[in-house]
Amino acid sequence: MTMKQIAITNRLSCSQLVLGSMMLREEDMDYSAGLMDAFTAIGGNCIDTAHVYGASSSRAVGHWIRERNNRSDVIIIGKGAHPNSESRMTVEYMEQDLYETFERMQTDYVDIFMLHRDDLDKSVGYIMESMNAQLEAGRCRALGVSNWSVSRIQEANEYTAAHQLHGLLCNSPNLSLAKPNEPRWAGCVSVYSDELAWHERTQLPLMSWSSQAGGFFTGRYTPDSGDPELIRVYYNDANWERFRRAEALAQTRGVTTNDIALAYVLNQPFPICALIGPVTVEELHSSAHALGVSLTRSETRWLDLME
Repeated sequence: MTMKQIAITNRLSCSQLVLGSMMLREEDMDYSAGLMDAFTAIGGNCIDTAHVYGASSSRAVGHWIRERNNRSDVIIIGKGAHPNSESRMTVEYMEQDLYETFERMQTDYVDIFMLHRDDLDKSVGYIMESMNAQLEAGRCRALGVSNWSVSRIQEANEYTAAHQLHGLLCNSPNLSLAKPNEPRWAGCVSVYSDELAWHERTQLPLMSWSSQAGGFFTGRYTPDSGDPELIRVYYNDANWERFRRAEALAQTRGVTTNDIALAYVLNQPFPICALIGPVTVEELHSSAHALGVSLTRSETRWLDLME
C-alpha cells in the first residue's frame, strides 16, 4: 500500500497516518524505536508530540532521531501552551514549552508548532503575533492549532491576512465515525457536519486525533458492556447504528469494521491526516489496512447516518 502525503506547505508534506507519541518511553528504547521504525517502514514520516505528554516520550523520539540520523526526514508536530490550573496562553509559555521540547529531543526546531488548546480571553491578534514570533525565530516551520473552533481559526487567519503575518495551516480536532457524547478530555473540540463543510470549503488540512474512537469499532465491546471511559464518551444509540453500518460495509469489502471506521476519516473531501496511537507493531499494521479502503461520498454520508 502507498501512504498518501498531505501538503501543509510547499516544502512540508505529512504522511496521512501520523504516529502519536504518548505510548513511547525513553526507558524502553527497544520498544519505542521498534514502533517508530515500523511506522517509517510503511511510509510514515510525521510524529505527533506535545510538551504536556511529558519528558520520557519526547526523549524517546529524540533518541531515535539521533540514532537513525533522520531529523530531516521526520516531521515533528510540537504542541504547547496547554493550560494547567490557569491559562498558559502567553508568548513566554509558548517559548518555554518549545525550549523544553528542544532540550528533550536534542533538536532546535519542530516542523509544526500547534497550540494545544484555545483561550478565548486572549485575542487572536496577540496569539497569532506570539506564534509568528516563534516562526520568525526559526523555532518552527508552520503553525497550527489543536482543539480550536473553526470560527476562531477563521478569525485568526483573517487577522494574519490583514496584518501580513503567517496564518494557521492546519487544524487538529477530534474526528471519528463515532460522535462523542461529551469531550474525552477537558477543553477538547470535535468536528461535526458544519465544521466538515467549512473544511471542505477552505481545504484547510485537518489532523484528527482519536480517529478510531478509542477502539469503539474493534468489536471488543457491546452495547451492554465495555470500558467505563468508552461508555462515557461514545455509547449512544446513534453510534451503535454507525457501528452496525460499518460492520455491514466491512463484510461486503472483506475488511474489518475498524478499517471502515478509519477509512471514513481518511476519505473526507479535504486534505486530512489521522493521528493513531498503536501500542504494538501489529496494531500499527492493522491501522494501515484502512489506507487501502476507498469510500464514496455517499458511503461516508451513509455511515454517518446522513443518508
